Amino acid sequence: MHDEALIRVRLQAGRYEGILTCSHRGETGIEAVHEGQVIAAAALSPDGVQPESWRVTIALPGAVIGDGVQVITLRSTATGAVLDRVTLMAGGPLDEDIRQEIALLRDEVEMLKRAFRRHCVETGAT
Repeated sequence: MHDEALIRVRLQAGRYEGILTCSHRGETGIEAVHEGQVIAAAALSPDGVQPESWRVTIALPGAVIGDGVQVITLRSTATGAVLDRVTLMAGGPLDEDIRQEIALLRDEVEMLKRAFRRHCVETGAT
């Protein structure tokens, strides 16, 4: 049985970095999958701090960046288990969604302000 855990350290400049804890290093690897296709493989090197742990780096290709929501799944090559997910959100469609949500929130706040003021007038509170 493989007991694997991947902890994200950072994601910067298209490079994922993490720490993999696994008792069976010789049998495991990590691959990045986007829309059912393997887009990158991780480089693993001994961590040096903890036994049975390895530093993981994955260079994510720029081709996965696009409008909408893109999810990159990091999975074990030994077990197929999903160890982490990277979610990228960009583009015009998201801007519209966010603007609509903000407009709805503003409308609700205005409604609550009117109701609160009406309540204060009715109860004589200042």
